[in-house]
Amino acid sequence: MNESPQPRRVAVIGAGPAGLTAAYQLARQGVLVDVYEASDSVGGLSKTIDLWNQKVDIGPHRFFSSDSRVNRFWLDIVGKDYRMVNRLTRIYYKRKFFYYPLKPFDALRKLGIFTAAQCLLSYFAGKISPSGDESTFEGWISRRFGKKLYRIFFKTYTEKLWGIPCTELDADFAAQRIKKLSLWEALKNALIGGKGNKHKTLVDQFAYPTGGTGMVYTRMAEYLTQNGHQVLLKTPVDAVLKDGDKATGLRLKNGTEIRYDEIISTMPLSLMVRSLPDVPKDIHDKAGSLSFRNTLIVYLHVNNSNLFGDNWLYVHAADLQMGRITNFRNWVPEITQGQNASILALEYWCYDNDTLWNCPEQDLIELGKQEIIKTGLVNAGDILDGMVYRIPRCYPVYSKGYKENLKPVEQYLSSISNLHVIGRYGAFKYNNQDHSILMGLLAAENIVKGTHHDLWEINTDYEEYQEKSVITETGLVVE
Repeated sequence: MNESPQPRRVAVIGAGPAGLTAAYQLARQGVLVDVYEASDSVGGLSKTIDLWNQKVDIGPHRFFSSDSRVNRFWLDIVGKDYRMVNRLTRIYYKRKFFYYPLKPFDALRKLGIFTAAQCLLSYFAGKISPSGDESTFEGWISRRFGKKLYRIFFKTYTEKLWGIPCTELDADFAAQRIKKLSLWEALKNALIGGKGNKHKTLVDQFAYPTGGTGMVYTRMAEYLTQNGHQVLLKTPVDAVLKDGDKATGLRLKNGTEIRYDEIISTMPLSLMVRSLPDVPKDIHDKAGSLSFRNTLIVYLHVNNSNLFGDNWLYVHAADLQMGRITNFRNWVPEITQGQNASILALEYWCYDNDTLWNCPEQDLIELGKQEIIKTGLVNAGDILDGMVYRIPRCYPVYSKGYKENLKPVEQYLSSISNLHVIGRYGAFKYNNQDHSILMGLLAAENIVKGTHHDLWEINTDYEEYQEKSVITETGLVVE
């Protein structure tokens, strides 16, 4: 074991939003940081890649926060290199496109008066006489939207995403992602045109970097390397070393062992526990029971610059396997880099043992072509090329009762001093970028200032901001 030099030395496992934020903050405080990333680039799920002479993200990654700490940090990195994007997202259902958030007259016209009336009756019936298990996604949504709307606009998409029935999905997914949204709030939002709306699901504008979402994290990594810190790509970590209940260092896949004063981990929670020595069997088993969902993205190069106006579409059609379509031409013009063709990202979700995950690339491209043509959004003759991007373990699965396994794991990891577990993967939280950035900021603060922020609570009680603000075209506006 190499003795750690002064100043204090910290290892960060993973170069995604949470890990790089923590590393960047620590470096600015004079702490020596080494970042270990298993892949060949930084950014994690929020990376930007070069494709067909354009820039695209790994699916749609908008940034929005009401937390001034997060917004100020983001602006400090991005500077003036961003634009405000007008959000347009719709739901594809029965070969029709429904605005999301809901526009009552649009929905009434497209569903038909009879179906729309059924939706309203179902909603009010649920309010008068609640039924169902609200600990599940199905029960939670049905209570707030009615069973009819649940079946139309929630069930199919959600079961595609998670690969389990909605009756087996914990309500935490809805509570964290949809929060207080209900049919009544959606109707109210539509009627008043979004004025005064603060619900994240309904925001109609968001800030987006001119170099793609990954620009934020590339800049953080550049700052680190330019200031004497290491960002080590293609360098996977094999194990976190510890002495009793204290983390002491890392062992890399190549066998190298290095001592550190503090360790921040964003590696998948189940892998983190597996990497530790002397873990009690029950903790090992509980961590092993926590599962992740994989994503397959089929990128299509389309010889058409005017396909549809949405940033992304939710695909609720049961006869299509894809769940979401992103049109990168509708984000900021800089990322198209003067090219006339459009790039679409078609998302498919699966587990390791699913046939889809193990399909050859050409078969997946052909599937994507067939499905996008079936929607009527693209003509067959306009598709120039395709490419597949595979993302393992990108969604923590909130199966019913998952917290019974997660909580003991959280408590065990919290008992190990000098170990800080953060991020979507690391904390088994379905984070947005702002959640992960906040985790990174607070982890760095815990190390440098000796604070005791409970990092496990981020994304569950994330409404208690110290100060609220919003990013606008001219900068930060404090509310």
